Amino acid sequence: MASDSIHILVTGADGQLGLAFRQIKTAAPQHYRFTFANRKTLDLSNSQAVQKALQNTDYCINCAAYTAVDRAEKEKEAAFAINAEAVKHLAKACKQNNTKLIHFSTDYVYDSGQTKPYLESEPVHPRSIYAQSKWQGEEYALQEQQDTIILRTSWLFSPFGKNFYTSMLRLGQEREELGVVYDQIGTPTSALHLAKAVLHIIQKIEQGLPAWQGIYNFSNEGVASWYDFAHEIMRLHQIGCRVYPIRTEAFPRPAPRPAFSLMDKSKICSTFALDIQHWTEAVEELKNTHVE
Repeated sequence: MASDSIHILVTGADGQLGLAFRQIKTAAPQHYRFTFANRKTLDLSNSQAVQKALQNTDYCINCAAYTAVDRAEKEKEAAFAINAEAVKHLAKACKQNNTKLIHFSTDYVYDSGQTKPYLESEPVHPRSIYAQSKWQGEEYALQEQQDTIILRTSWLFSPFGKNFYTSMLRLGQEREELGVVYDQIGTPTSALHLAKAVLHIIQKIEQGLPAWQGIYNFSNEGVASWYDFAHEIMRLHQIGCRVYPIRTEAFPRPAPRPAFSLMDKSKICSTFALDIQHWTEAVEELKNTHVE
Protein backbone atom coordinates (compact mmCIF):
# COMPACT_ATOMS: atom_id res chain seq x y z
CA MET A 1 0.00 0.00 0.00
CA ALA A 2 1.37 3.37 -1.00
CA SER A 3 2.22 5.31 2.12
CA ASP A 4 0.90 8.57 0.68
CA SER A 5 -2.57 7.19 -0.10
CA ILE A 6 -5.47 6.66 2.28
CA HIS A 7 -7.77 3.90 1.05
CA ILE A 8 -11.41 4.20 2.11
CA LEU A 9 -14.16 1.64 1.50
CA VAL A 10 -17.73 2.97 1.68
CA THR A 11 -20.35 0.25 2.07
CA GLY A 12 -24.05 0.83 1.48
CA ALA A 13 -22.98 3.23 -1.24
CA ASP A 14 -26.40 3.49 -2.91
CA GLY A 15 -28.23 4.60 0.23
CA GLN A 16 -28.84 8.15 1.36
CA LEU A 17 -25.59 8.48 3.31
CA GLY A 18 -23.53 6.51 0.80
CA LEU A 19 -24.69 8.85 -1.96
CA ALA A 20 -23.69 11.80 0.21
CA PHE A 21 -20.15 10.40 0.38
CA ARG A 22 -20.14 9.98 -3.39
CA GLN A 23 -21.09 13.65 -3.78
CA ILE A 24 -18.54 15.12 -1.36
CA LYS A 25 -15.57 12.90 -2.24
CA THR A 26 -14.26 15.60 -4.58
CA ALA A 27 -13.80 17.82 -1.51
CA ALA A 28 -11.57 15.21 0.16
CA PRO A 29 -7.77 15.45 0.03
CA GLN A 30 -6.37 14.19 -3.27
CA HIS A 31 -4.55 11.26 -1.65
CA TYR A 32 -7.83 9.75 -0.40
CA ARG A 33 -8.80 6.79 -2.58
CA PHE A 34 -12.48 5.81 -2.38
CA THR A 35 -14.08 2.49 -3.24
CA PHE A 36 -17.88 2.42 -3.18
CA ALA A 37 -19.66 -0.88 -2.62
CA ASN A 38 -23.39 -1.60 -2.69
CA ARG A 39 -25.27 -4.80 -1.85
CA LYS A 40 -24.72 -6.10 -5.40
CA THR A 41 -20.96 -5.59 -5.42
CA LEU A 42 -20.32 -6.59 -1.79
CA ASP A 43 -22.45 -9.01 0.23
CA LEU A 44 -21.64 -8.18 3.85
CA SER A 45 -22.79 -11.65 4.91
CA ASN A 46 -20.06 -13.20 2.73
CA SER A 47 -17.01 -13.15 5.02
CA GLN A 48 -14.62 -14.13 2.23
CA ALA A 49 -15.80 -11.27 0.01
CA VAL A 50 -15.57 -8.82 2.91
CA GLN A 51 -12.03 -9.94 3.73
CA LYS A 52 -10.99 -9.40 0.13
CA ALA A 53 -12.64 -5.97 -0.05
CA LEU A 54 -10.83 -4.81 3.09
CA GLN A 55 -7.34 -5.77 1.95
CA ASN A 56 -5.12 -2.67 1.90
CA THR A 57 -8.01 -0.56 3.20
CA ASP A 58 -7.31 2.06 5.87
CA TYR A 59 -10.90 2.98 6.70
CA CYS A 60 -14.25 1.30 6.26
CA ILE A 61 -17.21 3.69 6.38
CA ASN A 62 -20.23 1.47 6.89
CA CYS A 63 -23.34 3.12 5.48
CA ALA A 64 -25.16 -0.19 4.97
CA ALA A 65 -28.23 -0.37 7.19
CA TYR A 66 -31.80 -1.57 7.55
CA THR A 67 -33.64 1.71 8.08
CA ALA A 68 -37.34 0.80 7.69
CA VAL A 69 -38.21 1.65 11.30
CA ASP A 70 -41.84 0.51 11.20
CA ARG A 71 -41.33 -2.54 8.98
CA ALA A 72 -38.65 -3.76 11.39
CA GLU A 73 -41.39 -4.47 13.94
CA LYS A 74 -42.48 -7.35 11.67
CA GLU A 75 -39.03 -8.11 10.22
CA LYS A 76 -36.91 -8.44 13.33
CA GLU A 77 -34.67 -11.11 11.81
CA ALA A 78 -33.90 -9.00 8.75
CA ALA A 79 -33.23 -5.88 10.83
CA PHE A 80 -30.82 -7.70 13.14
CA ALA A 81 -29.13 -9.50 10.23
CA ILE A 82 -28.16 -6.20 8.60
CA ASN A 83 -27.83 -3.85 11.57
CA ALA A 84 -26.16 -6.26 13.99
CA GLU A 85 -24.85 -9.55 12.58
CA ALA A 86 -23.39 -8.04 9.40
CA VAL A 87 -21.73 -5.33 11.50
CA LYS A 88 -20.18 -7.98 13.73
CA HIS A 89 -18.62 -9.78 10.75
CA LEU A 90 -17.51 -6.51 9.18
CA ALA A 91 -15.86 -5.31 12.40
CA LYS A 92 -14.08 -8.64 12.82
CA ALA A 93 -12.74 -8.41 9.27
CA CYS A 94 -11.67 -4.81 9.89
CA LYS A 95 -9.69 -5.96 12.92
CA GLN A 96 -7.97 -8.69 10.91
CA ASN A 97 -7.04 -6.23 8.16
CA ASN A 98 -6.02 -3.39 10.51
CA THR A 99 -8.82 -1.28 9.03
CA LYS A 100 -10.40 1.46 11.13
CA LEU A 101 -14.22 1.24 11.20
CA ILE A 102 -16.63 4.17 11.11
CA HIS A 103 -20.18 3.01 11.76
CA PHE A 104 -23.48 4.85 12.15
CA SER A 105 -26.19 4.43 14.74
CA THR A 106 -29.30 6.31 15.78
CA ASP A 107 -30.72 8.74 18.32
CA TYR A 108 -33.52 6.18 18.78
CA VAL A 109 -31.28 4.24 21.19
CA TYR A 110 -31.97 7.13 23.59
CA ASP A 111 -35.50 6.88 24.92
CA SER A 112 -35.43 7.16 28.70
CA GLY A 113 -37.92 10.01 28.86
CA GLN A 114 -35.52 12.75 29.93
CA THR A 115 -35.78 16.31 28.64
CA LYS A 116 -32.15 17.40 28.51
CA PRO A 117 -29.77 16.53 25.67
CA TYR A 118 -28.41 12.99 25.88
CA LEU A 119 -24.72 12.34 26.53
CA GLU A 120 -22.98 9.33 24.99
CA SER A 121 -22.21 8.04 28.49
CA GLU A 122 -25.85 7.79 29.52
CA PRO A 123 -27.67 4.43 29.56
CA VAL A 124 -29.52 3.51 26.37
CA HIS A 125 -33.20 2.51 26.23
CA PRO A 126 -33.88 1.26 22.70
CA ARG A 127 -37.61 0.49 22.51
CA SER A 128 -38.23 -0.31 18.84
CA ILE A 129 -36.84 -3.34 17.02
CA TYR A 130 -34.93 -0.96 14.76
CA ALA A 131 -33.32 0.81 17.73
CA GLN A 132 -32.50 -2.50 19.41
CA SER A 133 -30.83 -3.81 16.25
CA LYS A 134 -28.75 -0.64 15.90
CA TRP A 135 -27.66 -0.77 19.52
CA GLN A 136 -26.66 -4.42 19.13
CA GLY A 137 -24.61 -3.41 16.09
CA GLU A 138 -22.82 -0.79 18.19
CA GLU A 139 -21.95 -3.42 20.79
CA TYR A 140 -20.67 -5.89 18.22
CA ALA A 141 -18.57 -3.27 16.42
CA LEU A 142 -16.81 -2.11 19.57
CA GLN A 143 -16.28 -5.68 20.81
CA GLU A 144 -14.73 -6.90 17.57
CA GLN A 145 -12.66 -3.86 16.55
CA GLN A 146 -11.40 -1.38 19.14
CA ASP A 147 -10.38 1.06 16.40
CA THR A 148 -14.01 1.97 15.77
CA ILE A 149 -16.03 5.16 15.82
CA ILE A 150 -19.78 4.93 16.30
CA LEU A 151 -21.66 8.04 15.19
CA ARG A 152 -25.16 8.26 16.61
CA THR A 153 -27.12 10.54 14.33
CA SER A 154 -30.71 11.72 13.96
CA TRP A 155 -33.39 12.61 11.42
CA LEU A 156 -31.10 12.19 8.41
CA PHE A 157 -32.09 14.13 5.30
CA SER A 158 -30.67 14.81 1.85
CA PRO A 159 -31.76 15.31 -1.76
CA PHE A 160 -31.16 11.59 -2.33
CA GLY A 161 -33.88 8.95 -2.32
CA LYS A 162 -36.75 8.76 0.14
CA ASN A 163 -36.40 10.73 3.37
CA PHE A 164 -38.40 13.35 5.25
CA TYR A 165 -37.00 16.23 3.20
CA THR A 166 -37.80 14.70 -0.19
CA SER A 167 -41.15 13.40 1.08
CA MET A 168 -42.18 16.88 2.25
CA LEU A 169 -41.22 18.39 -1.11
CA ARG A 170 -43.37 15.80 -2.88
CA LEU A 171 -46.35 15.99 -0.50
CA GLY A 172 -46.20 19.77 -0.47
CA GLN A 173 -46.78 19.77 -4.22
CA GLU A 174 -49.54 17.16 -4.02
CA ARG A 175 -51.60 18.45 -1.08
CA GLU A 176 -53.14 21.69 0.08
CA GLU A 177 -52.54 20.93 3.76
CA LEU A 178 -50.52 18.45 5.77
CA GLY A 179 -50.56 17.39 9.42
CA VAL A 180 -47.13 16.75 10.96
CA VAL A 181 -46.33 15.67 14.53
CA TYR A 182 -45.12 18.42 16.83
CA ASP A 183 -44.51 16.42 20.04
CA GLN A 184 -41.37 14.54 18.96
CA ILE A 185 -38.30 16.69 19.57
CA GLY A 186 -34.85 16.18 18.09
CA THR A 187 -32.57 17.63 15.43
CA PRO A 188 -32.51 17.13 11.64
CA THR A 189 -29.13 16.07 10.26
CA SER A 190 -27.86 16.76 6.75
CA ALA A 191 -26.36 13.60 5.27
CA LEU A 192 -23.91 15.82 3.41
CA HIS A 193 -22.81 17.51 6.64
CA LEU A 194 -22.43 14.13 8.33
CA ALA A 195 -20.28 12.87 5.47
CA LYS A 196 -18.11 15.99 5.61
CA ALA A 197 -17.73 15.54 9.37
CA VAL A 198 -16.48 11.98 8.81
CA LEU A 199 -13.82 13.19 6.37
CA HIS A 200 -12.80 15.83 8.93
CA ILE A 201 -12.53 13.11 11.59
CA ILE A 202 -10.35 10.95 9.34
CA GLN A 203 -8.03 13.90 8.74
CA LYS A 204 -7.68 14.43 12.50
CA ILE A 205 -6.89 10.75 13.06
CA GLU A 206 -4.31 10.83 10.28
CA GLN A 207 -2.71 13.85 11.93
CA GLY A 208 -2.03 11.68 14.97
CA LEU A 209 -4.98 12.42 17.25
CA PRO A 210 -4.82 10.00 20.21
CA ALA A 211 -7.76 8.27 21.91
CA TRP A 212 -10.29 8.89 19.15
CA GLN A 213 -12.14 5.59 19.40
CA GLY A 214 -15.66 5.25 20.82
CA ILE A 215 -19.23 6.52 20.57
CA TYR A 216 -20.07 10.07 19.50
CA ASN A 217 -23.30 11.98 18.95
CA PHE A 218 -23.62 13.92 15.71
CA SER A 219 -26.47 15.98 14.33
CA ASN A 220 -26.78 19.51 13.08
CA GLU A 221 -27.20 22.17 15.75
CA GLY A 222 -30.56 23.39 16.97
CA VAL A 223 -33.84 21.91 18.17
CA ALA A 224 -36.92 20.99 16.15
CA SER A 225 -40.10 18.99 16.01
CA TRP A 226 -41.07 17.21 12.81
CA TYR A 227 -43.64 19.97 12.38
CA ASP A 228 -40.90 22.63 12.64
CA PHE A 229 -38.82 20.72 10.10
CA ALA A 230 -41.71 20.42 7.63
CA HIS A 231 -42.71 24.07 8.08
CA GLU A 232 -39.16 25.23 7.34
CA ILE A 233 -38.93 23.07 4.20
CA MET A 234 -42.20 24.53 2.86
CA ARG A 235 -41.16 28.08 3.76
CA LEU A 236 -37.76 27.89 2.10
CA HIS A 237 -39.13 26.28 -1.05
CA GLN A 238 -42.10 28.69 -1.10
CA ILE A 239 -44.56 25.79 -1.28
CA GLY A 240 -48.16 26.83 -0.58
CA CYS A 241 -49.15 23.68 1.32
CA ARG A 242 -50.39 24.56 4.83
CA VAL A 243 -48.58 22.55 7.49
CA TYR A 244 -50.42 22.13 10.79
CA PRO A 245 -49.27 20.43 14.02
CA ILE A 246 -50.72 17.11 15.21
CA ARG A 247 -49.99 14.88 18.19
CA THR A 248 -48.17 11.57 17.81
CA GLU A 249 -51.29 9.60 18.73
CA ALA A 250 -53.10 11.16 15.77
CA PHE A 251 -50.57 9.50 13.46
CA PRO A 252 -50.10 6.00 14.91
CA ARG A 253 -47.08 4.02 13.73
CA PRO A 254 -46.08 0.40 14.45
CA ALA A 255 -42.71 1.35 15.99
CA PRO A 256 -42.42 3.57 19.08
CA ARG A 257 -40.35 6.71 18.67
CA PRO A 258 -38.71 8.89 21.33
CA ALA A 259 -40.64 11.99 22.33
CA PHE A 260 -37.28 13.65 22.99
CA SER A 261 -33.98 12.58 21.44
CA LEU A 262 -31.91 15.74 21.44
CA MET A 263 -28.22 14.84 21.64
CA ASP A 264 -25.34 16.68 23.32
CA LYS A 265 -22.51 17.08 20.79
CA SER A 266 -19.85 18.49 23.11
CA LYS A 267 -17.72 15.34 22.90
CA ILE A 268 -17.39 15.20 19.11
CA CYS A 269 -16.84 18.96 18.83
CA SER A 270 -14.08 19.04 21.44
CA THR A 271 -12.37 15.78 20.43
CA PHE A 272 -12.15 16.58 16.72
CA ALA A 273 -12.30 20.41 16.78
CA LEU A 274 -15.49 20.17 14.76
CA ASP A 275 -17.78 23.08 13.89
CA ILE A 276 -21.41 22.13 13.25
CA GLN A 277 -23.97 24.23 11.38
CA HIS A 278 -27.57 24.83 12.46
CA TRP A 279 -30.14 22.54 10.84
CA THR A 280 -31.96 25.47 9.24
CA GLU A 281 -28.74 26.47 7.47
CA ALA A 282 -28.37 22.88 6.25
CA VAL A 283 -31.91 22.89 4.83
CA GLU A 284 -31.33 26.24 3.13
CA GLU A 285 -28.09 24.92 1.66
CA LEU A 286 -30.02 22.03 0.07
CA LYS A 287 -32.70 24.40 -1.16
CA ASN A 288 -30.05 26.33 -3.04
CA THR A 289 -28.55 23.21 -4.64
CA HIS A 290 -31.51 20.82 -4.92
CA VAL A 291 -32.78 20.15 -8.43
CA GLU A 292 -36.56 20.25 -8.35
